[in-house]
Amino acid sequence: MKHIYIGAAALAALSLTGLSAHASCADPRTAGQQSANHVTLMPEDLAGESGWSGGKHASGIVGTWHVSYTVEGAPFADAFIQWHSDGTEWENINLPVLAGNICLGSWKQLDERRFFRHHVGWLYSNGSLAEYFTETETDEVSSDGSSYTGTNEQKIYLTGQPVQEVTGTSKATRIWP
Repeated sequence: MKHIYIGAAALAALSLTGLSAHASCADPRTAGQQSANHVTLMPEDLAGESGWSGGKHASGIVGTWHVSYTVEGAPFADAFIQWHSDGTEWENINLPVLAGNICLGSWKQLDERRFFRHHVGWLYSNGSLAEYFTETETDEVSSDGSSYTGTNEQKIYLTGQPVQEVTGTSKATRIWP
């Protein structure tokens, strides 16, 4: 009887590897496969009446940002990220809502202009929870505080084990209040 349960568990685990799982916030396996409703924003699209920086200077990463991602060199998606002063961050990415498009994480400052974040999100398959992904990213804020660039690594997990790793980049522009 014990062998039947082990066999069934193994079969279930193997069947999960064939699922088409999609990350809630940024499934790097779908790079370049945007939906028909995908919108790419430019910094000027988000500028307020007074323009971008208007002489404002911000240090650090706390604030709201428009981020463009690439995955293994290909454009992937755009997102709005809020970095909070308590070391947490929140992201809303322009991926389908039914696949999930909200993620969160935490961050720490590495030096004057470099920041590290650990980001997590759920994976869905046909609308059902499948597992999760993690993303680690190191970003460097420009000297004027109006942009940052970074590199990241994403790991896709199924049944608690990493099954795929990909790398990417981020390029962000601050959204001034």
